[in-house]
Amino acid sequence: MLIFSYFNLMKTNDARYLKLDVLDHVRKQAIQLFEKGHNRGQIADLLGVSRNSVGVWVKIYQEHGLKGLKLEKPGRKVGSGRRLTPEQEQAVQKMIRDRMPDQLKLPFALWTRRAIQMLIKEQFGLTMPTRTINHYLKRWGFTPQRPIKRAYEQNPKKVQEWLEDSYPAIEERARNEHAEIHWGDETGISNACNYGRSYAPRGRTPVVRRNAQRFSTGMISSITRQGRVRFMCYEGALNSQLFLRFLRRLVRDSPKKIFLIVDNLKVHHSKQVKKWLDEHADEIELFYLPSYAPEHNPDEYLNRDLKQSVAAKAPARNKSKLQEQVTVHMKSIQKLPARVKSYFKNANVRYAA
Repeated sequence: MLIFSYFNLMKTNDARYLKLDVLDHVRKQAIQLFEKGHNRGQIADLLGVSRNSVGVWVKIYQEHGLKGLKLEKPGRKVGSGRRLTPEQEQAVQKMIRDRMPDQLKLPFALWTRRAIQMLIKEQFGLTMPTRTINHYLKRWGFTPQRPIKRAYEQNPKKVQEWLEDSYPAIEERARNEHAEIHWGDETGISNACNYGRSYAPRGRTPVVRRNAQRFSTGMISSITRQGRVRFMCYEGALNSQLFLRFLRRLVRDSPKKIFLIVDNLKVHHSKQVKKWLDEHADEIELFYLPSYAPEHNPDEYLNRDLKQSVAAKAPARNKSKLQEQVTVHMKSIQKLPARVKSYFKNANVRYAA
């Protein structure tokens, strides 16, 4: 048997400096030599380790066998020393994922470290320092994120019915009647809104110069999951006349019947609009999203794209320039169907893809 002294290449013969796999092999060699009749001193000389180490290994072997010599990674075991049990950790994570603090009657709007401290205190009677909360959040993979705004008035049951029943029924009808589904929405773009961010040295907030006079323009649009875009700019608040003008353009440009899905804006339900729709039922029908659920409208993501584009340009000095920026961007989007299709990849509207 070839005996190799691992410590002859080291400055010290301290087994603590060996890697676990090497040390395991040395210990097994020591026991093999002991079984062959070598004494502790001889084994120590052959392997280049201390006599005391050999003595400890032999004693463990005699009392517990080879299983007793099995090495474990040094240091504290994963999970040991934690204040929360695994069950408590899972409970806290679930509460943070499924609820906001005010829903649990905590005096916070968002999940901050202070809010999580209070949650743990109320649920389990444990007081934890902020540093410990940081460790738990990092281990859970929880990061600070900008929350999505959602109206209190939104009815989750109605939203679920829309996702599971209403929209699939619309889609089936569209297939049977060879209609095309459009998603419509309106938005306003103002010269006073700051939709983006700008890099600057820390402590020196960048200054964007804008006209003191505020002005805005409106834009109504529709998109399809095939990437088609239709839009119309307008001034002032949207009314029945403006909405009907857009519907007429939409019908005129489409070779198929249109199923247009919109929100519950009052204009969409006006008597004038309903009368016109009845007269053109063979060309277009309107369907309505659940109330207060704009995140489920793919056209909302087109609006975000537009506002980010306008914010990236030099601020408009007058209304005509602002309308020009909107029109240029929307015409460019019309030539990029793949970009429009990407809006449907968002988790909230993937059902419509």
